[in-house]
Amino acid sequence: MNRPPRPTTTKSASPARASKKPVASTPSSRPTTDIEKLSEQLKALRLPIFREQHPLVAQQAAREGWTHLQFLAELTSKECQARHQNRIERLMRNSNLLAGKTWEQFRWSRLPLQVRQQFETLRSGGFLDRQDNLLIFGRPGSGKTNLLCALGDQLVRQGRSVCFTTCQLLVQELLRAKRDLRLERLLKTLRKYEALIIDDLGYVQQSREEMEVLFTLLAERYERGSVLLSSNLPFSKWEQIFKDPMTTAAAIDRLIHHSVIIELNLQSYRLEEAQQKNAPAAAQESTPGSEPS
Repeated sequence: MNRPPRPTTTKSASPARASKKPVASTPSSRPTTDIEKLSEQLKALRLPIFREQHPLVAQQAAREGWTHLQFLAELTSKECQARHQNRIERLMRNSNLLAGKTWEQFRWSRLPLQVRQQFETLRSGGFLDRQDNLLIFGRPGSGKTNLLCALGDQLVRQGRSVCFTTCQLLVQELLRAKRDLRLERLLKTLRKYEALIIDDLGYVQQSREEMEVLFTLLAERYERGSVLLSSNLPFSKWEQIFKDPMTTAAAIDRLIHHSVIIELNLQSYRLEEAQQKNAPAAAQESTPGSEPS
């Protein structure tokens, strides 16, 4: 007996085997930024060196076959260098350091070897990171002020914030601020400086009220910021400055904790210069055969 033929079924194509539609090719992307607006955009972003030098750097990049990243890195480097230099100039203006009292102009040959080595270490600025103090003692004319300014000059050139003032001017400013009820605001302003240089502590005698505001400043900066201080009076005579044994002891305690102390047992450099100027004249007068004036 013949079997009926099996019905044939048509299988639909699986999704995997379905024919793929051709994907239309997309045109290459082009920059949508208007190059003519680049200068104004760089100005808005406060990138003055980018704005001034990008045409010349672009020409150099094209000549030498730089990559895009090399071109960007060159401009970025120039911008960073300019900003660093501008910051150093701004810090120098705000430091109030005495003009001409730089590291290079200081006569280091006058100092003992040990002191020169100490300042070579100090100029690195590491003591500011530890909030250490620097106390320099010596007779008038021994070079204390010049040393502090020379060190301050080096610290500023490393990008450190420095404020130089004499003790007399600082005390008067603190006293005015106290009377005007803005002492806290002034202390907060001084706190922004990594190094506060106070020159000639004890050179001019102060009243008790003036020394109280100075002690307030020293106590406020304790372990918060470095104090670089010069004085012609040793610690044993500081009661003449602070007028009170307890205040004197407290001030000394805060200053010498975490501090570098340097004593300059030197002759006055002003006296040395005067002697050097007078030496030729004295030698001429003592020359045999010279006629007396």
